[in-house]
Amino acid sequence: MKNIKMIIMVVVTAILVGCGTATKVPITGRTQRLMVSDEQVLSLSNEQYREYMNTAKPSTDAANTAMVKRVGSNLANAVVAYLNANNMGNEVSEYQWEFNLVQDSQVNAWCMPGGKIVVYEGILPVTQDEASLAVVLGHEIAHAVAKHSAERISNSYKQQSAMQVIGGVAQAAGVSSGLQSIAAAAIGVGTQAWTSGFSRKQESEADHIGLIFAAMAGYNPEVAVSFWQRMASVGNSSNSIFSDHPSDETRIKQIQGWLPEAMTYYKPSASQASSVTTTSTTSSKKAVKSIPLSKLSAASKKN
Repeated sequence: MKNIKMIIMVVVTAILVGCGTATKVPITGRTQRLMVSDEQVLSLSNEQYREYMNTAKPSTDAANTAMVKRVGSNLANAVVAYLNANNMGNEVSEYQWEFNLVQDSQVNAWCMPGGKIVVYEGILPVTQDEASLAVVLGHEIAHAVAKHSAERISNSYKQQSAMQVIGGVAQAAGVSSGLQSIAAAAIGVGTQAWTSGFSRKQESEADHIGLIFAAMAGYNPEVAVSFWQRMASVGNSSNSIFSDHPSDETRIKQIQGWLPEAMTYYKPSASQASSVTTTSTTSSKKAVKSIPLSKLSAASKKN
């Protein structure tokens, strides 16, 4: 028992005492420690993005394509202006924003680090108007600005180092191989739950920041409630401890709590009129999440 406690203490210490650069997430002010640089992450993500776009089929709907680019540009401009005004412009100085609509019936949208955002046609019948689309794009832009991908990769490095420590400490303490396996399995489950919980925190943070980004760009953030209610009717979300997205009920409740803050940033723009989309949906897949990052890091995958 003493040896197992020693192993757990070492692993927990390895996870919590990671080195890295401390930064603050815009809007929320949360401190994060990153072990990878923007240059490293952007190099990897740009490569993966180019590979995807080489095989993707761009939408042939000119009106909807223009809408995605217009709403995306409005958001990016508002976000960059805010960051510059608050001495945080260097956080996105290397970003090259792109907003693309592709032919895919999935109810989905995703973001790669560096501002590369893709919207699937299947989500447009759920967004229904530009303000709701701004909620989706604001969420994805928030993932990029909050550097959630770099944080996941950094988190992965910490876990890998922790698991390596398990073997070395266990052998030094004279723990049997069978007991080492049991301890490693227990720690593995623990870190999986911790990682999933952290992912839920990132998703909630992206909801929070994205809501404010949409408001900054002149889109009414109040539409987020009805949008997520429609999303809830599209598919079932998981309430499992290993789910990396909040439940629909939790998500909507959190958004309602953030609305008063978001409304302080909201200044309607007459040029941003709503435009209802007509694309039909053929998939009931619950989404609005970032592209899986398994190619960037095995532990950076989103569901």
